Amino acid sequence: MDSSQDTVLGSGGNGMLATPLNDTAAAVDDPKQNLNQVIDSIQKTLGQLHQLYLTVSSFNTASQLPLLQRLNGLVTELDNMVKLSERCNIQVPMEVLNLIDDGKNPDEFTRGVINSCITKNQVTKGKTDAFKSVRKHLLEELEQTFPDEVESYREIRAMSAAASSIVQQEESRTNEAKRLAQSQSSLPNGDVKVKPEH
Repeated sequence: MDSSQDTVLGSGGNGMLATPLNDTAAAVDDPKQNLNQVIDSIQKTLGQLHQLYLTVSSFNTASQLPLLQRLNGLVTELDNMVKLSERCNIQVPMEVLNLIDDGKNPDEFTRGVINSCITKNQVTKGKTDAFKSVRKHLLEELEQTFPDEVESYREIRAMSAAASSIVQQEESRTNEAKRLAQSQSSLPNGDVKVKPEH
């Protein structure tokens, strides 16, 4: 019996297993940690199913107790998997599940989404280029008809761009100062220094 089957027998006398001794049921808020725990639980379940298959395929009366223990371990691990999965918020598109049900590779869905994004991006780029061309042509026509107004328009645009540039530079300096302060307060191992309260 492996460590994933370490369990405590219930007091009901019916051979039911109570709670697992491992600490994977402890609440964790980190989504990656939650996902890793579910993956570990799935791997344990697959291992237990394989052990159960081996026990059943070579079943005799002497292997009845190990069979019951493995069944109870499987039920316990499935229950643990359900509890762990409740803390994971993973949304899988129905198209992916349908592809898997049809025996196809789910990477086809990803490939289709990427190709769709590329197509939409090209269409959007074409529209943007068309608007730039229209704007340029319109400014040329307006400059021939209303040269003074176009000149004042360009001055306003230049001042606006300069002001926007100054604001962006200030925000960049502020963000850089924050990053520098945070990096100086962290230790080489990535932990953050905590200031003691007096």
